[in-house]
Amino acid sequence: MAAHHTDTLLVLSFAAFCGLFLLCVGIWQFVRENSKRRKMIRKIKHYAHDSRTTFAYSNVSEIKSSKLYNLFSVWGSKVVTPGTHDYSHMRLRFLKAGIRYSKAAEICWGVKCFLALIIPVVFIMTRLALFKLTNNMATLVICVLGALAGYYLPDLWLRLKVQARKKKLLAALPDALDLMVVCVEAGMGLDGAFSRVAEEIHLNSPEMSEELKMMNLEMRAGKSRQNALQDLAVRSDLDEMNSLVTLLIQTDKFGTSMAASLRVFSDAYRTKRYQRAEELAAKIPVKLVFPLVLFIFPSLFAVILGPAAIRIWQNIISK
Repeated sequence: MAAHHTDTLLVLSFAAFCGLFLLCVGIWQFVRENSKRRKMIRKIKHYAHDSRTTFAYSNVSEIKSSKLYNLFSVWGSKVVTPGTHDYSHMRLRFLKAGIRYSKAAEICWGVKCFLALIIPVVFIMTRLALFKLTNNMATLVICVLGALAGYYLPDLWLRLKVQARKKKLLAALPDALDLMVVCVEAGMGLDGAFSRVAEEIHLNSPEMSEELKMMNLEMRAGKSRQNALQDLAVRSDLDEMNSLVTLLIQTDKFGTSMAASLRVFSDAYRTKRYQRAEELAAKIPVKLVFPLVLFIFPSLFAVILGPAAIRIWQNIISK
């Protein structure tokens, strides 16, 4: 009886901890979405007011300085330093996510350490406040799992953000290619074409516009076109962008027609998009098998055979 009571308390305490954690995540997500919406509205108004403004870091990417971020940055600087491999890897991942704040890696490591510490503490305090702490082994296991979850949650968030940005860049690449082909065929140089495309595609895809403007800024700062294009491919982390950068570098190196090369690449990429869409459409019937078998067919059987089963029960079996 005592063991059953202990298991019940453990389950209730774990449920209370999960509920509190999910509530905090929901509130954070709600505040984050509202903040993103307000920032996007400000960006649109600012761009409509003056479409020729100079490029600045995106308000979504730039983390404003605050005491909390500074505290996380101090904690993170104790764990990782700019010369280590982990710092460079984390910095590259933030660049792929579109976050160019100089202390983003330190803040991330500070948040990782903070969550790894605070989640077990919150769980233990919840158990002490609501229930009597009896099963020490189960408490220890849950604390370890909570610490691991808190440590890897920022990595999961960063990975999801990188994937979401890659999808947006991939979706905007065909429009950017078409605009680039039009600009180059109209007689503009490659640098001018990139600048023009960055301005025109801003409202449709701020991510692509930001990457192209960053490349233009790097070339204005003295970096060669080849290195700027390679950095663009690294930041986007797309196979299609790597192919485009390789094409542009080779065309510029060998002196062939830039307009003809871009036209051929655009046509080939459009064909590849059609083939990818056909492949996804061909996979739909296979993916629909499991929802049909698990959800739709049982409902149809219940609706169609239910009245017949009830009638058979009433007329034959019940008699």
